[in-house]
Amino acid sequence: MKGKKLLIVITMLTVFMLQPVGGHAASSIDKINKDLAAAKKQIDQAEKSAAAAEQQKASINGQKADAEKSIETIMKELDAVTVNLVRVQTQVDDKEAELQQAGEDLVEAEQRVESRDQLLQQRLRLMYENGFVSYLDVLLSSTSFMDFLDRFDSLQSILSQDRNILEQHKKDKALVIEKQDKVAKALDEVKVSYAKLQTYKSELKKKEEQKEVLIANYNKKIEELDEISEEQEALLIALAKKVSDLEKEKKKIKTPYSGGKLAMPIRDNYRVSSNFGYRIHPVTGKKKLHAGMDFAVPQGTSIYAAEGGVVIVSQVWSGYGNCIIIDHGNGLWTLYGHIKNNGLLVSKGDTVKRGQKIAESGNTGISTGPHLHFEVRKDQVPVNPSGYLK
Repeated sequence: MKGKKLLIVITMLTVFMLQPVGGHAASSIDKINKDLAAAKKQIDQAEKSAAAAEQQKASINGQKADAEKSIETIMKELDAVTVNLVRVQTQVDDKEAELQQAGEDLVEAEQRVESRDQLLQQRLRLMYENGFVSYLDVLLSSTSFMDFLDRFDSLQSILSQDRNILEQHKKDKALVIEKQDKVAKALDEVKVSYAKLQTYKSELKKKEEQKEVLIANYNKKIEELDEISEEQEALLIALAKKVSDLEKEKKKIKTPYSGGKLAMPIRDNYRVSSNFGYRIHPVTGKKKLHAGMDFAVPQGTSIYAAEGGVVIVSQVWSGYGNCIIIDHGNGLWTLYGHIKNNGLLVSKGDTVKRGQKIAESGNTGISTGPHLHFEVRKDQVPVNPSGYLK
């Protein structure tokens, strides 16, 4: 950037060297034509540089917009992932609760099996130790054959019932173990899902941070290009002044501004939407000098020369869009910006009269709506137009 500024300074010094001076030699047509050619070549180079900066800025703004859209998409995905994480965490909590309950059920089933198993073992041990005498006593003490059969069936029923209960408890235990395995497996699965979502969320956050850095770099580049545009604009103003002086020297045109008030560039159906002074720029959002007055008018409203003079600019002019600058002599210029396409009604080098229609209002350049941007410059420095207008 410093190199570019140095180049601008050197070019400006070259421009000032083109300033015509008094004397026969400086007034010669050949010398003036040569200086004019050099100045116009510099203008062409400056316009190309300004156009290239604007084109690059438009491209970067497009890339910045794409990055901002990507961030919006990432933020939506992050919101969705956060919702899913809450849902999966709920599933994890539920499965952990189920697994805990299954563990408690298993302990209870094991206790039932153990209790019933001990009872059967105790009975078998008694049968073994007593040699079946107790059971035989029960049978032999029967009073009749039918009583014997009843007692025998009862003993068989007790043993069968104990075995059935024991088997059922074992089945219950097996079912609890099976359920416990299923719940544990499901818990592992939801934990894996949760971990994947967490990883995805981290990746999205990383992408978001990368996009934020990218946008910051875009903003920095846009600021640098804005500086280049401003430098080129200052250079073009200086070059336009030199061309105007050379043209006047060549044509011997003398249209000095005699002082007094300038005529209004807009005659009716307008309102002043922004005055001269520092403000927050409605497009860039930066605080900078608003170098003129804005007249809010409908598209195609007639624009009139505030005073007679020579047209030194009639073309697209950086952020002014289609623009006209008139040199009124004695270092006084007026500038008319944001003229509509095909709305330039005078050309560079034309001599215009006070009140002559020169253009129609529009919305070209850096603008938020149809209006005329009107500037008054004294020795190329913007001054408050309200002190000059009737």
